[in-house]
Amino acid sequence: MNKEEQVMRGLRDVFNKMGWLNRLKMEESLKGYKSSEVHCIEYIGRNEDPNVTKLAESFFMTTGAISKLTAKLVNKGVIESYRKPENRKEIYFRLTEKGKDVYKIHDELHREFQKRDKVVFQQITEEQFDSMLRFVEEYNRHLDTEIRKLDEVFKSKPLEAESKSEPIE
Repeated sequence: MNKEEQVMRGLRDVFNKMGWLNRLKMEESLKGYKSSEVHCIEYIGRNEDPNVTKLAESFFMTTGAISKLTAKLVNKGVIESYRKPENRKEIYFRLTEKGKDVYKIHDELHREFQKRDKVVFQQITEEQFDSMLRFVEEYNRHLDTEIRKLDEVFKSKPLEAESKSEPIE
């Protein structure tokens, strides 16, 4: 196995293990919410004037799938929609008090996970961090380019099914 394969396999293993470890605590603390719902709540809580388009772009899902997801969250009472006086056409979302509670629990869990993993990050030098960050940024740019290429293909063909993938924690 070459180094590229080792890196990719290592990244998959790390994310799978994190997901497995974190999922147990998340499911216990956030009963009644799917991962996609919690991450939608997180996005709405962290971003100004989130709408269906911004959510769809962030989660790489169709606007139809996001509309269904936000409708569920409105029905659960964790988000509400609103319109701006200067733009009555566009619908935006914000957290309700119940949504802020879910957001806070999720944020606290991530802090707990960071604390658990701090022992590893304390051993990494600034130079190693800089190197890893450069790699992540470069790989993200590459993937963004590949996504834009696919967007052009999909714009010329209708999608047969909506995305059912869950965002990664």
